[in-house]
Amino acid sequence: MTQPFDICIRGSGIVGRTLALLLARERLRVGLVSLAPTVAKNDSPEKTTTADVRAYALNAKSRALLESLRCWPDAQHATEILSMQVKGDDGGEVNFSASDLQVPGLTWIVDVPVLEAQLAEAVRFQPLIELLDAPQPATLTVICEGKTSSTRAEFGIDFEVTPYHQRAIAARLRCETPHAQIARQWFSQGEILAFLPMGGPEGNSVAIVWSVEEGRAQALLDESPDEFCQQLVAASEGCLGQLTLISERSAWPLQQAQADRWVGRHDGKAWALAGDAAHNVHPLAGQGLNLGLGDVAALATALHEREYWRSVGDEKLLRRYERSRKAAVLTMGATMDGLQQLFSQRSAPWQAARNWGMKGFERSGLVKQWVARQAMGFK
Repeated sequence: MTQPFDICIRGSGIVGRTLALLLARERLRVGLVSLAPTVAKNDSPEKTTTADVRAYALNAKSRALLESLRCWPDAQHATEILSMQVKGDDGGEVNFSASDLQVPGLTWIVDVPVLEAQLAEAVRFQPLIELLDAPQPATLTVICEGKTSSTRAEFGIDFEVTPYHQRAIAARLRCETPHAQIARQWFSQGEILAFLPMGGPEGNSVAIVWSVEEGRAQALLDESPDEFCQQLVAASEGCLGQLTLISERSAWPLQQAQADRWVGRHDGKAWALAGDAAHNVHPLAGQGLNLGLGDVAALATALHEREYWRSVGDEKLLRRYERSRKAAVLTMGATMDGLQQLFSQRSAPWQAARNWGMKGFERSGLVKQWVARQAMGFK
């Protein structure tokens, strides 16, 4: 007879695979339901493309977690950021420097396909993880299916969504000038553009995330590559010279969302949410995957530290996980939402107020350092 699973993880993306590896390390038998990858193209989050153009900003805490699993990419695919420049639309500017904060790097820009491949390879060689085509009974089911989770709806979990009426456009670009390991971001008239350095310390390519209104997003997607790049040169003030599009363009709708419950029971069996299935935040600070990896690290810790007589589906145990993460995620979500709302206002008084605030924050000394260290995953 087949041995039953301790845990069934629904969703085999970065969050699901990381959790599976952490739990197998605890000698738990894990079933990992493999889902076909979907990468948004144009305005459909369900349409699959041949190339994934996404890149994630991962902080020191996320790096340490992935290194513990021996799944951290090499320097060519995890570009260390030495400084960050954030510009407003009326002279406001904030700068962060790794040397000023006395850390080796502010964050790392990680190539998503490379990280996914390394996690998949690690899963393949872990005998306590079994890849499944469909969910199987288990003491605990963990839902890591992303923001469009079907299991969340099946289990009757309320997912409160606040749409931003914006889309994020992602692409890869080759730059005339090397990026010098500087991450750059512009807030301008309701739009947010980020240049994320790729290709290692000497690289001259960037991944972009450009948050724009829905109607303008479609117009940008319909432009020729040359026209699209000219728009980017203008939006980025020509800081990296001429730009060349070297990938397809993808886009997806932006939203803030929060599940009303992160743990519970369905048909007598325990379940828990993690990652985008539990929460969505605006990508303006690049914290989405960091939050998801924080979830799985907290869940794995809760299971590791459980009393010997508690099962992995124990309700009090799962409540500990929920309490340990929900407050932090709610705080981050509220912060990202507040910034998005502030920079989406186009009137002159709002513009003056936010740029005044940026200038004050740039001069705030210890406050600025504290915020930066929080974003990097340091307590």
